[in-house]
Amino acid sequence: MALAFNALLHSYGVDPAQVRLLRHQTNPFRGRTLYGLWRDHHDEFLRYQSIQTPQNRSRLASPYWASFVVTPARSDMFVGLWRVTPCGSCPQGTTDPLSGHDVTGLDRYEQDFVEASAEHVGRVYIDWGSGTRSWAQRADRQDKLILEMTRTFQEEAFPGYGRFIANLSTIEALPPGWLAALSAVRGVYLLTCPRTREQYVGSACGEGGLLARWLEYVRNGHGGNVGLKSRDPADYQVSILEVSGSTATVEEVLAAEQLWKAKLQSREMGLNRN
Repeated sequence: MALAFNALLHSYGVDPAQVRLLRHQTNPFRGRTLYGLWRDHHDEFLRYQSIQTPQNRSRLASPYWASFVVTPARSDMFVGLWRVTPCGSCPQGTTDPLSGHDVTGLDRYEQDFVEASAEHVGRVYIDWGSGTRSWAQRADRQDKLILEMTRTFQEEAFPGYGRFIANLSTIEALPPGWLAALSAVRGVYLLTCPRTREQYVGSACGEGGLLARWLEYVRNGHGGNVGLKSRDPADYQVSILEVSGSTATVEEVLAAEQLWKAKLQSREMGLNRN
């Protein structure tokens, strides 16, 4: 029989009817994600979670919060159970740890970590289900299926070049192993604009591979490309169309790029200009 998350809550001595499940996923901000905040700046993650809008009071009204963050591989990972208590509003000058925006006057919660949950932090991955917009749910009504339970916390394995998909704004916050894999190869990639659905085909031929090329887009928004310069900056989705072999010449990589432009018609119906 498959194990579900409420069995863990019972093992902590906590009634699921007293628990709200929180799924943390927001748009990346200046290269930072909530997963990266949890991994690298845990105190700031807790401060982020403690700040809530008054509109969320009813959906968060519960003695306990069980929290999950969306990882780079888009899995929902358990990061802890807290006993929570409303404790007034944020004082003047309080800022959001992720975005840096002023959150003066928003609700603030005191959080006491439930030590019994520590053994499962970073080790349990669940299936949140299709209702991802409903980021706060009652545990007793949503017994989430546990998909995986690892022996220890470990960075998720790189999914492979053919399966890699990310937004440019999240690139710098990817796990070190992923960054190493992306810097080790050259090849052809695809950018997709989230607003217009237009495509751009590009290639990486230089030192630092795909990673170095993509970081140019992160830093200036266009990477020197005429078609991208002509439009407002966007947080493009990036994926890999083809990885070039270690012996491939620059000319061969560029030829592969031209072939992909023809296949996807990214000159006629996209953002390529040559």
